[in-house]
Amino acid sequence: MNGKPMTLREQLKQAKPVICCAMGQLRDPKLVEMIAQSGNYDAIWFDQEHAGWTSKDIEEGTRAARGANINTFVRLPVTDYASAMRPLEAGADGIMASMVRSAAEVENLVRWSRFHPEGLRGVNGTGVDGSYGSYGGAEYFANANKKTMLAAQVECIEALEQVEGMAAVKGLDLLFIGPADLSQSLGIPGQWDHPLMKEATKRVAKAAHANGIAWGILPRDPDHASFCLEYGCNLLSLGMDVWFFQHGLKSYWSVWKDLVSKTK
Repeated sequence: MNGKPMTLREQLKQAKPVICCAMGQLRDPKLVEMIAQSGNYDAIWFDQEHAGWTSKDIEEGTRAARGANINTFVRLPVTDYASAMRPLEAGADGIMASMVRSAAEVENLVRWSRFHPEGLRGVNGTGVDGSYGSYGGAEYFANANKKTMLAAQVECIEALEQVEGMAAVKGLDLLFIGPADLSQSLGIPGQWDHPLMKEATKRVAKAAHANGIAWGILPRDPDHASFCLEYGCNLLSLGMDVWFFQHGLKSYWSVWKDLVSKTK
């Protein structure tokens, strides 16, 4: 999947789904390179909501990603213009707002993340995205607006009830379902196959496609992913750093456990 990547916004408009994964607890640029070099992923998202990704971590992670030709975005609680802006200035190709509850919050996300005429993002230009001050003027604004991918998570019942209005906000590129939190909000925690969850997924898909934007999800397993693909899912988030490590530990130990047991 590597090679010179399209922007995330361009990838989301392709017929095939974007395949991404998450990095949260293990914040090492070498892992970014390893994931990219596997050739299995189109993008990596850095979890600043549940893990301690700093601006420096994001700068180092996105630098590794650019070198390995893979796109990145950051998942974070977007509470003000600075929280939205800083990951973009650190080199991320987009941001994903967690725990969004209304169309008004999506409007804030757009306003804080895009420059005029699409928004009123704070102007700096001395960060990674502005080539440290050497890339500015009208070209800087236009390129940032063209490149920046904006996603809003649907992971609570309030967002689900307003999803049509959220999807209609101009400048949003992606609705992303957080099934664990959404199932909890619906009163059925962990029951991702529950009819309420299936209907919620269909509603998000319908709202997204009716407004010409993409939708994505972190599926539980291949069957769940297949169900989502039936409804036009544009982005599948398959796995995250600690899952990879835990799976690798179990898989590697399975090769040696019989031999080791004989030594005890």
